[in-house]
Amino acid sequence: MEVHFTTETENKLKDLAAESGPGTADDLVQVVVESYFDELAQARDMLNSRYDDLKSSRVKPRRRG
Repeated sequence: MEVHFTTETENKLKDLAAESGPGTADDLVQVVVESYFDELAQARDMLNSRYDDLKSSRVKPRRRG
């Protein structure tokens, strides 16, 4: 898959990759995207667990006001 960035963004990625140690901007983008998906999966698991707790009445929703 190819992703196209503006020249400014590409330069920022290259600079950040150079500051972060060995690896290219492509490596950096891959790590960032993989981390994003990992965090998204964790958030989804937490929300599903909270929903299950509410649905089973293990916890009661807070009332605001």
